[in-house]
Amino acid sequence: MTTLSPTLELACALIRRPSVTPVDEGCQELMCRRLAALGFAVEPMRIEDVDNFWATHGRSGDGPVLCFAGHTDVVPTGPLQAWQHQPFDALIDEQGMLCGRGAADMKGSLASMIIAVERFVADYPDHRGRIAFLITSDEEGPAHHGTKAVVERLRARGERLDWCIVGEPSSTELVGDVVKNGRRGSLGATLTVRGQQGHVAYPHLAKNPIHLAAGALAELAAEHWDEGNAFFPPTSFQISNLNSGTGATNVIPGELTAVFNFRFSTESTVEGLQQRVSTLLDRHGLDWQIDWALSGLPFLTEPGALLDGVAASIKAVTGRDTRASTSGGTSDGRFIATLGTQVVELGPVNATIHQIDERVLASDLEVLTEIYYQTLVNLLA
Repeated sequence: MTTLSPTLELACALIRRPSVTPVDEGCQELMCRRLAALGFAVEPMRIEDVDNFWATHGRSGDGPVLCFAGHTDVVPTGPLQAWQHQPFDALIDEQGMLCGRGAADMKGSLASMIIAVERFVADYPDHRGRIAFLITSDEEGPAHHGTKAVVERLRARGERLDWCIVGEPSSTELVGDVVKNGRRGSLGATLTVRGQQGHVAYPHLAKNPIHLAAGALAELAAEHWDEGNAFFPPTSFQISNLNSGTGATNVIPGELTAVFNFRFSTESTVEGLQQRVSTLLDRHGLDWQIDWALSGLPFLTEPGALLDGVAASIKAVTGRDTRASTSGGTSDGRFIATLGTQVVELGPVNATIHQIDERVLASDLEVLTEIYYQTLVNLLA
């Protein structure tokens, strides 16, 4: 392509900035310039080593607030020699695919958001309510000083967010075929089971923590935690790491460490899951210690103004009905939802996210731009 559309031109400009988490590399400065030119009040929020910004357009207190949220950081590229095209070249190949790290996750969405808002503000300069942007460079990393921290600042000063569209790549085969209207919670744990180190030839003088823990771990893996509900699948439990041993073949180890994770629905609580695990470990008579890490609570946006407005826009632009889903991992939507905000995730096809040769159909970003624009019209015109 010799002439790029405004969406693709901006998407390429963002992709060419190698913003590997938590580095922003000027992506937000570019976005802020575009928003400031529209009359947005732009507020950079650098927190620790993370760049964020909050921007608003419209009169405070005059109608609902629709926020676009997303992240400028991308995951590492992996081996450069494995890429067909260099990850930050941002080119469109012979098949019409926009290639580059962040094309799908999620610089393509960011470009579509900006262009849609530019068009909407030009068409409806006196729109009702407010349009907001909440952008971070710490979504792919620890996520401590990004959206989570910005949300706490907004909460402290009483900012209201009625609706939020997160640009995560939600689609599976065609743009808009799936939107996320919630996510499961994520509760991680590191379990240490203590035994007694000794010689393998004298097991009566030792306590093997692997043998001791095996039954409990098997029971945890087989446990039925809940039934799920109409919006969420049943809560799942997975062991991701299991470590023990001294490196020697003739030594019974003194400790075993197991790392596991719950992806849980609204049918379970953090306290309930923790108590059930503790009870099970005690029942097996183990000498144990556990460190819990809550990454996020489950959230759900039921059918209402936002979900209906997004679905109507997808139908108008593509002619197809969308399907709401809560599948997949966590997103920054979990932090925004704590403000009482209706949250929907809508973005391009997610087939190549975090992969070598990440790419998205270039024309899909034009469709996404139009869907964002129509959603603005449906909700704020």
